[in-house]
Amino acid sequence: MDDDKPKSDSVAPDREPSFLRGWIGGLRPDPGSSDPRKLGKWSSIVAVAYLLIVAAVGVYWSSTPEHFDVRENAARYAAATKQDVVTGTTSVATLQETIRILLEKPGGYLHNDLFPPGGWLDNMPNWEYGVLVQSRDLARALREVLSRSQSQSKEDVDLTLAEPRINFQSKSWILPASESEYRDALRFLEAYRARLAVTGQNSAQFYARADNLSHWLGMIEKRLGSLSQKLSASVGKEQINIDLAGDSAAKQSTQSPQQMRLKTPFTQIDDVFYEARGASYALIHLMKAIEIDFKDILEKKNAMVSLRQIVRELEATQEPVMSPMILNGSGFGLFANHSLVMANYISRANAAIIDLRRLLEQG
Repeated sequence: MDDDKPKSDSVAPDREPSFLRGWIGGLRPDPGSSDPRKLGKWSSIVAVAYLLIVAAVGVYWSSTPEHFDVRENAARYAAATKQDVVTGTTSVATLQETIRILLEKPGGYLHNDLFPPGGWLDNMPNWEYGVLVQSRDLARALREVLSRSQSQSKEDVDLTLAEPRINFQSKSWILPASESEYRDALRFLEAYRARLAVTGQNSAQFYARADNLSHWLGMIEKRLGSLSQKLSASVGKEQINIDLAGDSAAKQSTQSPQQMRLKTPFTQIDDVFYEARGASYALIHLMKAIEIDFKDILEKKNAMVSLRQIVRELEATQEPVMSPMILNGSGFGLFANHSLVMANYISRANAAIIDLRRLLEQG
């Protein structure tokens, strides 16, 4: 009889084994998954999470790099090529390390970033630009005076290749990227530094003379003077035109008003502040390196104390900013004005540089 036949173990086509039912059911779309309200909720959660992550990364990338010891840094660079530290090694190695930090700090070089979080940041890119400008000035001074004994002397071949690469535009994202040009500059600076300790036809020179140091300080004097003016103009001020003061025969291309109002745009106040902060960071290390390479000159001119005072004024610009934003209160108002505080230290450092140049120019 058919009823006595053993039942087959096969499963009817329209039925599923129990162990597969739950798994297959999980793959079936939820009828409510296409609910616009649920989709909007999940989209909001993802967007908020993304913004929080980007903000956290941005805060981390905006932290200022630590200071380094210029003497130890020079010894490390010299040891890498199994050479001694000679005159000029400390200054060149400090310049190299400053550019390296610019490229390898958290987040890398951000000034040319197009995408978040780097593209959304504002303070650190301006800090980088301040560091970059001071690095460019020293590279120019190396090429023009520090590596040449006289004005008619031949330029150093490595510095002629390094200096224009450091001066490459700072916001180039690709073809070529700014970072690639700056890394090439580091290679040529390293070649120049290595040749400082070599004797013979392929050697390089660094002339630690008073007039050479004065030339570089003159470049810094102009940079800090400009930064001080922009920082002071954060509150706006009336200024008499003194462009031609002191020379009755002087002329200029076009006439300027006798009195003008100077004011840094509100959107640029924090930009100028962090640019000055970055420039000061670079100068602190470069000045300490100069103190070592120009030690004999500074001691002979009794100018060592003047140089150390410049460093002290610049170090004051690196104090932590306790406010979450750069405040722009009026000069004697209720709220602080961080730009005026920065301008004070920059102006004092610049005044000390002017005094130091006078000492160096005296016989």
